[in-house]
Amino acid sequence: MLRTVAATRYVTPLREGGSLPAVVEADDDGLYVMKFRGAGQGRKALIAEIVAGEIARRLDLPVPEIVLAELDPELARTEPDPEIQHLIRESAGLNLALDYLPGSVNYDPLVDAPAAALASRIVWFDALTTNVDRTARNTNMLLWHRRLTLIDHGAALYFHHDWANAAGAAASRFAPIKDHVLLPFAAALAEADAELAPKLTPALIDEVVALLPDAWLEDEPGFADARAHRRAYADYLQRRVQAPRAFVEEAIHARSLAV
Repeated sequence: MLRTVAATRYVTPLREGGSLPAVVEADDDGLYVMKFRGAGQGRKALIAEIVAGEIARRLDLPVPEIVLAELDPELARTEPDPEIQHLIRESAGLNLALDYLPGSVNYDPLVDAPAAALASRIVWFDALTTNVDRTARNTNMLLWHRRLTLIDHGAALYFHHDWANAAGAAASRFAPIKDHVLLPFAAALAEADAELAPKLTPALIDEVVALLPDAWLEDEPGFADARAHRRAYADYLQRRVQAPRAFVEEAIHARSLAV
């Protein structure tokens, strides 16, 4: 289970993100980057954060701790910015937050070149989860204590905005991988595939999707209840990781054109 904290203080907005995440203090005295259910793509972005982030963790890729975060709309009373006031009120209840990494800096591919094995594993993971948001323009990676850390997976799993075509999406080649910031360094994609694919067992996938709160899965058109909605995520991921994995072929091909 994911830990649940309660936000006690809105500290500052992080205006780099389009969904206006914020640093908040919680009742465990920790600082977190909160992603609001009332922003942007709403609960689907939070679902993608959990599914992608926790798959990454189980593949031994570095990600901050993910927690569920209860938000009291009364916090809006002390905020002078009307936009933030509205966001807090619209997000009352259960949200998502990631451990705040003090002193971290944005990853710069011109300064830091990761090892081929790590770069390949990250590219493989982002192709699996159809993450369109790890480009040179917006790397969504931090360096913290000299360690590369993956953040911001709300744009992954974009298939869930069109459930009617989920079956076809599971077999997609994922052409946007050509724009991945680490693709030039990913010289071991075949090895990454051989290492990572066997780890994504049905049991592991079920374990990850079980972390999704019912409150974010209910009332989705086309599903009888939260259980059916959760099962659909598991089925999609199990189909996506089945051989032959077209997304691996696409990544290898895209790299051959980029180097």
